[in-house]
Amino acid sequence: MKRPTIADIARRAGVSKVAVSYALNGQPGVSETTRATIMAIAEEIGWRPNSAARALNGARARSIGLALCRPARILGVEPFFMELISGIQDELSAQSYALMFQVVRDHTEEMDLYRRWWGEGRIDGAILVDLHLSDPRVAVTQALRMPAVVIGHPSEAGSLTPVWSDDGAAVRETVRYLAALGHRRLARVAGLPRLVHTVLRDRAFTEVCEELGLDGHVIVHTDYTGEQGARATRRLLSAPGRPSAVVYDNDIMAVAGLSVAQELRLDVPGDLSVVAWDDSPLSQVVRPPLTALSRDIPAYGGHAARALMSLIAGERVAGFEDAAPQLTPRGSTGAPARA
Repeated sequence: MKRPTIADIARRAGVSKVAVSYALNGQPGVSETTRATIMAIAEEIGWRPNSAARALNGARARSIGLALCRPARILGVEPFFMELISGIQDELSAQSYALMFQVVRDHTEEMDLYRRWWGEGRIDGAILVDLHLSDPRVAVTQALRMPAVVIGHPSEAGSLTPVWSDDGAAVRETVRYLAALGHRRLARVAGLPRLVHTVLRDRAFTEVCEELGLDGHVIVHTDYTGEQGARATRRLLSAPGRPSAVVYDNDIMAVAGLSVAQELRLDVPGDLSVVAWDDSPLSQVVRPPLTALSRDIPAYGGHAARALMSLIAGERVAGFEDAAPQLTPRGSTGAPARA
């Protein structure tokens, strides 16, 4: 796991390091065909001008990268990522490392950013979040030979080191709890459908509902915002055979769903039980306080940062499975009035 150098380019192109230097610096001495080949290889492997100097003296950037492909406005209201970053930062600070953080529009921009940071020697490794099915970032990161940790299930992490928790177990616990209270019609207001953890939660929700014989269970996908959470809730509660319990993929949508229920003059939990994924102070200050799936999110970030630091140090690192979220019942769940 080392940064690309002029020697790497020379080996790939089948030319001398001097020829590579001429080509990269725009000097005469190589043909245009050779220059084009060298430039293409340099771009492919993520080489940048100062990477060779850093490789020669063995210097480290003493920082890691984290790019987030989410609307920046969400960061101000959704506690999850701020708590995750705080856990990462605590671990890095203890080892005198910094965090390079940037919000990006899409994964193409994200990988261009990592290529630049890695090639220019600005970071020693990166943490990938929001893992997708057949995520192209995995192959690109592997090709860069950059130390990287994926916060996501190992099934889609390739050869990268994963840090994850068993979301399926948390879903099954929640559905069985609601069924034990007497609920028969359940809904799940989920996040983005292409995310691996969304797929795993959806699958567990469907499987356990069918196993328990719960008819009419439904899943609605959103972008995690309160606006879409409220819209999904309004559709669910206005439809015939409305659910008596809804499980939300984050606390922001759960609070929005609670507001919609109150807007429709439904009693919570008598007419509707509400469960939020990821506990937060927001879940506890609303009335009634929300039943939530609780986990130590800063510790989750700390695990990812420690794994990455070990990779940077040249150690072999196995994946780390964190504790599954635990259900914390509060006032927003109870037996349905018409059980």
